[in-house]
Amino acid sequence: MNFMVAAIALGVGTLAAAMVAEAADKKVVVGYQTDALPSSVAIANGEFAKDTGYDIDFRRFNSGAEIFAAIASGDVQVGYVGSSPFAAAVSRGLEVKAFYLASISGIDEALVVRNGSGIESLNDLKGKKLAAAPVSTDHYQLLALIKSLGLTEKDVQVFAIPQPEIVASYNRGDIDGGFVWDPALTELKKNGKVLVTSKDVADKGAPTFSAWVATSKFAADNPEFLKGFASVINKYYASFASDKAAWGPDSDNAKSLSKLLGGTPEQQASALKNLTLLTPEVQASDAWLGGGEKAGAGKILKDTASFLKEQGKVSEVLENYGAFVTADALAGVSN
Repeated sequence: MNFMVAAIALGVGTLAAAMVAEAADKKVVVGYQTDALPSSVAIANGEFAKDTGYDIDFRRFNSGAEIFAAIASGDVQVGYVGSSPFAAAVSRGLEVKAFYLASISGIDEALVVRNGSGIESLNDLKGKKLAAAPVSTDHYQLLALIKSLGLTEKDVQVFAIPQPEIVASYNRGDIDGGFVWDPALTELKKNGKVLVTSKDVADKGAPTFSAWVATSKFAADNPEFLKGFASVINKYYASFASDKAAWGPDSDNAKSLSKLLGGTPEQQASALKNLTLLTPEVQASDAWLGGGEKAGAGKILKDTASFLKEQGKVSEVLENYGAFVTADALAGVSN
């Protein structure tokens, strides 16, 4: 009898230990930024956690560079980043994979010049002071823009500072303009104008994208999480594309974004309109995440890394960057 009780107790204990271990395995830290994205509503309402079955610790960061630093330290497993810090991170040896493209070069990021700065066109940039977040897609595109004009950082002073500092410096008159995304974009436009957008610079040969990435180990060990996470993102993107009224300034979605990210519902609704989104089918094509070594997103990463090396921002460019993007999480996901 005592043997049976002991055996049952042992079995229950083993089962409990297994359940605790499984629960521990289903924990993940996800880094996000202040960009207005439809899917951020799922951060606010807990749908990511509900649909994936994971205990998700969402942490907000000011830039992709900060997220990659947290990934490198082991604190974060999944994050929302831009292609420039992405290219820099993997060139330095970090093993991550992009599994969903949040947006591509559009009008949601732009160079805004201050009223009274004396800048009316691109021809007026020489001798001016501009800023962008360190190693961000904006930093990359600002440097690429300057190069396309036949100028260097000796001709245009470029300050690599966090976005909150850009806004403060701009309002003090310490800088003449900043290449930024929201909410800084909205703030700078209050006393200035958009000179060029991210799409304009992309058309000059420096395209960018923003993506959700996961460490290679986490991606390999948790493929169902990535699929579930991608499915939730797409649900909100599909809603945004098909039901504009649900994303207007008076909508619950805009109010949720405002509460999570800051700013007003009106500002969040306005920022959403600037996004350039891709359907899962397009993302999974060779033009973007599909195709292995031939993946278009991989080519953008390599071209970005090559430019960053020219600028002295990275020391090495890899032979191929296709290994850092994957369309696996998009299988079966559609609008």
